[in-house]
Amino acid sequence: MNTLFPIYIKMDQVHTLLVGAGPVGLEKLQAIYFNSPQAKVNVVALDVSQSVEDYVKKNSYAQLVRRSFQEEDLDGVDLVILATNNDVLNERIRQLCKQRNILLNVADKPSLCDFYLGSVVQKGNLKIGISTNGKSPTMAKRLKEFFNELLPEEIDDTLELMYTMRNQLKGDFKDKIEALNTHTKDFINSTVL
Repeated sequence: MNTLFPIYIKMDQVHTLLVGAGPVGLEKLQAIYFNSPQAKVNVVALDVSQSVEDYVKKNSYAQLVRRSFQEEDLDGVDLVILATNNDVLNERIRQLCKQRNILLNVADKPSLCDFYLGSVVQKGNLKIGISTNGKSPTMAKRLKEFFNELLPEEIDDTLELMYTMRNQLKGDFKDKIEALNTHTKDFINSTVL
């Protein structure tokens, strides 16, 4: 049973530390900035791939420090993502994060994670997160592809119309919910099904 509680974080309002700058580190950076272009991310790694270096240079919200992790790197940090294959370092950082109440994600190590980075389907303002509770990232990827194909590009236009309608509706909360439910049901039945 998946007991995860899905949340969406305003990454421009928190500070993230990424430890590791190889292919997995690049994948994590790309996922962060695809979803949150103004996220504040510090990358710390002794060995830095050219791809990560180039990616950070193109993003004014990311900073790269080319050295080994130091405990001070956690100062002022809200989230930590580890993209290293160093189990000893990962465990050390995990303990430090626990002491400081910092949420941690360790790539490919679900048992060490406080949170997972799920697959994301995005069509304009619509964002759907997919989690398999760490069991199968491949299945999450396939579901992402399925929903990307299933959802029409016009869904963002519909969301804008619903937003306008919501702001114009009169009556109490219950009446507004009923009206919006009717319109969204009609949209789903006519567009997706």
